[in-house]
Amino acid sequence: MEWDLGLGGMGLLLGMSIGFGVLARVVAGRAETTTRWLGLFGACGFFVAGLLTSEVWFGWATEEDLQPNVDGLSFDEALLAGLLGGIATVVVTRLVGRSRQVRHTGAAGSPR
Repeated sequence: MEWDLGLGGMGLLLGMSIGFGVLARVVAGRAETTTRWLGLFGACGFFVAGLLTSEVWFGWATEEDLQPNVDGLSFDEALLAGLLGGIATVVVTRLVGRSRQVRHTGAAGSPR
């Protein structure tokens, strides 16, 4: 396996990840039952899923096989997998945050 992701592709993936993290924080991070790190977790999930998809799953493909290809980044595939991975990370983070909040405050919502 040969990694051919350049700085431009890495920067684009990082920018998309940060944008997703900000959007996740604004949309899903409003509830009090979640962690303040929700955006960071979502951005990391997006980045890892996009990187693995572009470089491992579709790493065999040439630039002619996958379009658009931005400096080695399979853009469409990385975007789709990043969205799926990021959304899954945000959902799991909210569920874990909610279950920890319920455990600490009790069922009635008052501290124990």
